[in-house]
Amino acid sequence: MADLVLPAPTPSLLPVAGSDALFPVRRIFCVGRNYAEHAREMGNDPDRDPPFFFTKPADAAVPSGVTLPFPKATENLHHEAELVVAIGTGGAEIAAADAARHIWGYGAGNDLTRRDLQAEAKEMRRPWDMAKGFDASAVIGALHAAPETGPMTSGRITCSVEGELRQDGDLSEMIWPTDQIIAFLSRLVTLAPGDLIMTGTPAGVGAIAPGQTCTVEIAGLSPATVTFS
Repeated sequence: MADLVLPAPTPSLLPVAGSDALFPVRRIFCVGRNYAEHAREMGNDPDRDPPFFFTKPADAAVPSGVTLPFPKATENLHHEAELVVAIGTGGAEIAAADAARHIWGYGAGNDLTRRDLQAEAKEMRRPWDMAKGFDASAVIGALHAAPETGPMTSGRITCSVEGELRQDGDLSEMIWPTDQIIAFLSRLVTLAPGDLIMTGTPAGVGAIAPGQTCTVEIAGLSPATVTFS
């Protein structure tokens, strides 16, 4: 039998603001319940737990401006506006004080969630993978280099559906700020160039219906917009 030869997968590439360059995505890590009011709206205690993480496949990342078919197997698709941190220098056991040196840049992102599948998984105490890691579930705006943006420790973050404001918060409201997220995550895995970290969402998550357009905006960054057919 002849050896099976498969083509190398094409990496997901995200645009870089103000440039023709593209950022290759290696992995996507997501922080759960990182804003107190969102934790409460989901029925959890924001003061009790350390950060926890879940992942999306690298090819779940899609650039802003896409029109997508409405996801399969859900009747309750939710938006989650998030700051995305792009890692440029890898490492393990990174100290919070050194975290900024590992950040390439930032973007606005939408952690799309099949909420009905997530609720079912929670009820049965099963993993969230199919609720969070489905095709095209991470819509990400053009990335901005960290020297351009500064540290992104504060700034308005919003999400609108068909022009209606749904989420309205500030990055300063994170329970675990970016430097501490990187420090904590790098004790669990060795971070590498191309990794993305989606840093959690403020309160106000809600449904997106077929035919609607959803836009995430963060002060100083390019928006992340998606339309569902």
